[in-house]
Amino acid sequence: MKLTLETGAQVNLIRAYSATEVRVGEVRLQSSCIVAPDTVIADWEPRNLEELSIAHLERVFALQPEVVLLGTGRTQRFAPAPIRAAFAARRVGLEAMDLGAACRTFNVLVQEDRKVVAALFF
Repeated sequence: MKLTLETGAQVNLIRAYSATEVRVGEVRLQSSCIVAPDTVIADWEPRNLEELSIAHLERVFALQPEVVLLGTGRTQRFAPAPIRAAFAARRVGLEAMDLGAACRTFNVLVQEDRKVVAALFF
């Protein structure tokens, strides 16, 4: 799906997504990634939700988000209990949703100047 939003601020917006790719501005990302308003991490190590560990979250938490949108691929899946507990311990919101919903929600929250991070799996 192609998304088109206009903003006066210089923030990352997800311009398009599919089952195999996310486009942030003109950058095409084809593997697990982290997208924040001012940062894109294209080489995030876990390939899927099953590989996600607490150690992988350090790159997410370093961005100091208020809320993290966990895009879990084609279908919504919830993070394992230890992952959810790590977010609760840091008082960071965690919302799990399918990839498309995470991309759309990220754009809305960025436009509202929220401290949001999208952690995306294909």
